[in-house]
Amino acid sequence: MGNTKLPPLMEYFSNIEDPRRITKNKKYPLIEVIVIAFLAVMSGADGWESIERYGVMRKKWLKKFLSLEKGIPKHDVYRRVLYALRSELLESCFMNWIRDIKQDIRQEVIAIDGKTVRGMATKSRFKAGTAVNSIHLVSAWATENQLVFAQVQTAEKSNEITAIPALLEQIAIQGCIITIDAMGCQYEIAEKIVKKEADYVFALKGNQENLHDAVKEYWGMLDFGKPAGQAHYIRFHSVSTYEEKHGRKETRDYAVSDDVQWLHKEFPQWKTINSIGMVESTRDTGQGEAKTERRYFVSSLAADENLFAHAVRAHWGIENQLHYMLDVIYREDASRVRKDYSPRTLALIRKIALTIARSDKESKTSIRGRVQQMGWSEDYLESLLFRSDFASLQEAS
Repeated sequence: MGNTKLPPLMEYFSNIEDPRRITKNKKYPLIEVIVIAFLAVMSGADGWESIERYGVMRKKWLKKFLSLEKGIPKHDVYRRVLYALRSELLESCFMNWIRDIKQDIRQEVIAIDGKTVRGMATKSRFKAGTAVNSIHLVSAWATENQLVFAQVQTAEKSNEITAIPALLEQIAIQGCIITIDAMGCQYEIAEKIVKKEADYVFALKGNQENLHDAVKEYWGMLDFGKPAGQAHYIRFHSVSTYEEKHGRKETRDYAVSDDVQWLHKEFPQWKTINSIGMVESTRDTGQGEAKTERRYFVSSLAADENLFAHAVRAHWGIENQLHYMLDVIYREDASRVRKDYSPRTLALIRKIALTIARSDKESKTSIRGRVQQMGWSEDYLESLLFRSDFASLQEAS
């Protein structure tokens, strides 16, 4: 394999079964195709031709850890291989890597949420503004580790209910707090989490109409502007936060209660609920009247206002630090790679790329800047692949 070994991350993908059945189509070793595609996408390549161009431009550097006896594969090779290579195999390798590099953090918040890769739907596949045949990926985001623990594909957003249990089966969640938006607020999912010795905080909305209305009614007369003693009809703990940023002022009041005996009688299937919560957000943009909204939650946690507030805030990390980054830095929604396994595989590579970029603990540069540096500088990319905290953790394991 050249003058030196593969980057530690790439070693995890070295034993994948080759999907190509015909010998003449195996001119280029599978690991070389995978490694070049991975590094190219990490550096900003967004299609088969650009992956080939990356390989041609970086050939001398790539030969440091790839033999490249047959040269750089043509763009059709990457297309055919990533069409046929089952994403589940790559995801399994990825999860093995994650298990080795992750840190065990007590009560780590793992946010579960889905994202539709919209770019794979052509104009002819749109009906009434909805992308048809696009893929929807549900991810588990560890907010403290800043890692994607796993991803599962569904046919559409409504199938998150079936995807979430499958996702939970793939990851170790003992001692963690699982946060899920209203789509995944199901008592069967709650029981599965508790059986795995974890806790949950679920958002409530219309899909659990009766439960939502009951919790909403419980908090109905609570006024954060008055002394807590005036709300003598309920018991609760509360905490408030204030944030001022870019001219916007936002106050968040969190309240949580362990007064749930009445709820167990009214909703006997929800045996695992130990507390109910509410967040009141007041946002003032300085352009008119402040806007206030309330959101409601159920949880298996005890009524700890600080832990509840932390879990609710941390959940938004999957939107801000993962989904937003995938779109803004890698233009995921603009990707036109559509066929077979390739959209799901490229989505996984983008998540790996963000993980690699975040492994640079010394740089003050933004994540976008680090991704650009990975594309511009062989030395910088090599330092992350071989000498980052992630690389050393793998070597020590």
